[in-house]
Amino acid sequence: CKLEHILDFTDIDSTKLVGVQVILILAYSAIIFFGFIGNSLVIYVVYKFKNLRTVTNFFIVNLAVADLLVNTLCLPFTLVYTLYDEWMFGQVLCYMLPWAQGLAVHVSTITMNVIALDRHRSIVYHMETRMTKDMCALIITVTWTLSALFASPLGIFREYVTLDISPDESIQVCTEKWPVSEKNARIYSISLVLVQYVLPLAINSVVYIRIWNKLKNRLTSAGRNDRHQRRKKTTKMLVTMVVVFAVSWLPFHAFQLTVDIDSSILYMKDFKLLFTVFHIVAMCSTFVNPILYGWMNNNYRTAFMSVCRCSCPYSLRTRPLKHRRIKKEEERTCMDWKSTNV
Repeated sequence: CKLEHILDFTDIDSTKLVGVQVILILAYSAIIFFGFIGNSLVIYVVYKFKNLRTVTNFFIVNLAVADLLVNTLCLPFTLVYTLYDEWMFGQVLCYMLPWAQGLAVHVSTITMNVIALDRHRSIVYHMETRMTKDMCALIITVTWTLSALFASPLGIFREYVTLDISPDESIQVCTEKWPVSEKNARIYSISLVLVQYVLPLAINSVVYIRIWNKLKNRLTSAGRNDRHQRRKKTTKMLVTMVVVFAVSWLPFHAFQLTVDIDSSILYMKDFKLLFTVFHIVAMCSTFVNPILYGWMNNNYRTAFMSVCRCSCPYSLRTRPLKHRRIKKEEERTCMDWKSTNV
């Protein structure tokens, strides 16, 4: 996730058209809204209901926190910078925001790998001993630490400067500034594509292919059939998450890689518009995951419905008897979720 855009001072710029700006504002606003609601709901239900407090769900919460950070730190600032072609957030945020953005994206990709490897450990190698919560906390801490290190060049090699457009006009720009040679920037950018996309996707693909083959070929007894089906459904959900990640981020990373190879693309007429469109597609992954949980996982779906019903009560006095019975059943469902497992 990058904020720096190549400033195009030609008269023709698609992002300056009113219609295009309205569409961009609506698109970014929708992603921010659904991403905030969906990921906040995931975090809340895992905190609220004890039966959801499993190691896998703790990793999913970590993923939701990272997606919330991406929503908060990437989208609003990138939108403003795209519309105004100027850094309007001061010198401190010029150094802090790109680092925080890179941190959040790295946490997302590493966490997806951790979830896949944990499933691989328990299914392929038949390790019945579950990972302890202390070990889970340690892995999450290591994930954030490694992500902070990987993203650190985005905050270190940065420059906040005033750019003179004309004798009477100047703007503030926040951009990368690498020592010695710009080749360092190209090397780091290509490395980011490998670390943030190619390597995680390769690991996830190999791991889930092995898991899928194991589940497909396993002969289970009647007593273990339910457990086998649950594992299969959960694996389908996680594989779908990886597919969404791969499809949504592919155009953005491919475009970035193309720019690194051929810098003349920076001067294309619609470079900014293409960059923004690919960025929007990539950011869609931040709100899709909660939808997948609700659609493909019974526990999450029941928890989401329980929270929505409990938070939207209606008056019993103005409803007929039938609706009162429905209300009582909904209240019983809420109480059951607060006291028992699904």
